[in-house]
This record gives sequence, C-alpha cells and structure tokens, in this order.
Amino acid sequence: MPMAGATSPVTLREVVVQHCAESLSGVVIHQLASPGAPIVYGGSPSALDMRHGTTPMGAIETMMVDVAYAQVGKQLGLPTHAYMALSDAKSVDFQAGLESGLGAVLAALAGINMVSGPGMLDFESCQSLEKLVLDNEACGMALRLARGISERPGPAAPELLQAVVEAGHFLSNPHTRSNYREELYLPGPTIDRSTYGDWESRGAPSAHEVARAAVQKILGKGNPAPLDDKLRRELDRLIIADARAAGMELAPLA
Repeated sequence: MPMAGATSPVTLREVVVQHCAESLSGVVIHQLASPGAPIVYGGSPSALDMRHGTTPMGAIETMMVDVAYAQVGKQLGLPTHAYMALSDAKSVDFQAGLESGLGAVLAALAGINMVSGPGMLDFESCQSLEKLVLDNEACGMALRLARGISERPGPAAPELLQAVVEAGHFLSNPHTRSNYREELYLPGPTIDRSTYGDWESRGAPSAHEVARAAVQKILGKGNPAPLDDKLRRELDRLIIADARAAGMELAPLA
C-alpha cells in the first residue's frame, strides 16, 4: 500500500516498483505458509492529497498505478485485483460518477481480473446501495468497451449498404435485427435516454432517485431462496474448471 509522497516516492514509476517489492514479499510469506497455494496480485496503493491528509482512491494517479501494477501481475502470471470504480465523494453525485466511471473503464481496458469498488464512497469507507445500482451500468458499459469492435456474421459493408439503399431503411433489415442486441449495450432505467419531455412527464427524477427506487424494489423482494445442492455442486464444478483452465488448483468448495 505505498502512498505517493508519504510512504513511497512521489513519482508514479517508483510507486509501482515499491508496490512490486511489497507485494512480492507478501507472496514469499504466503508461499512459506502454504507452498503452492493460489494467490491474487493486488493491493491498495494510492496518491496522497497533502492538503487534507487523505489517500484519494479516485485520483487519476491512483488509477494509473493500479493499471501499471496489474501489468506487473500479468507478467508474473498471476490473477490481478484492484480497488477501482469507487469514489472519494461523500454522496452519489457528479464526483462519484466521474471517478467510478473512469475507474471502471480503465480496469476493464487493463484486463484486471477482480475489481473491488462498485458501490464504494468516501475512499474505501462506505458502501452505498444506490451507487451500487448505478455502478452496475458503469461496469456494463466498461465491459462492452473491452469487447471492442468486431466483425459479425453477415454481408460485408459494401453489400450491406447497397441492400439498404435498395430497401430505403435500416430498421427492419435482417442484419439490424440479428445484431442489435449483441452489438449495443442497453442500460437499465437508471440511465435516462428518453426525451426531455418524457423525462419531465415522469416527474423529472434524478439518477439517484431512480436508483433509490430500484434499491427499494430489490430489497422488497426479500432474500432469494438458497440454491439446491445439485445446482450448487454444478456451479462449484464450473468455478473449479475455470480456475484450472487459468492454471490454478482450487480445493473442493464447501
């Protein structure tokens, strides 16, 4: 957990080097305690805001260090973890959206395997259910970005455009119908894409208000019934198989 300018050099490259040294010492202790046990490469480094004596997890420099140390972890062949898609804001506001959305995008592009941050406010001190609902959309968009632009089955662009010119529209074209839901990420109601008039007719709710209503709806459903043993064993089997495919051995899950 090096802090730039407080418990490590202020320059980001040196922060990454110190983070690596600290993390590798932890790996050594971990392996001495249990040789061959699986481990995740991560941590919680941060910038330091000397004006307030705080460690901003939403600072762009903190995110840059996270992305950089994730590349070190990948070079070592280890799964990676980071505290991103969180915010130092004290309420679900513009700052919370800015820092969380930017962190989610950077984490997805960096290929970080485990991200702890959605729903978090006030550095790493608070969990907001409303923010968790909103961050779900940020994560959805970030994952769509990480998938990138790909070639899909169907005619090449010149043939497709010629067919549309002849038909006069795209909306009912088979290519549109077969690819729309796969190509475009369609967010939930917390992301408002309606017209101003439609939004106003619904009472002009803020995103926070919509998220609060969604939280109440979810909580109103109560706790889901426990999984039956057959389904739980099948999920355990899939998790263990995926771990082995990534070069890790997991003990049978309880």
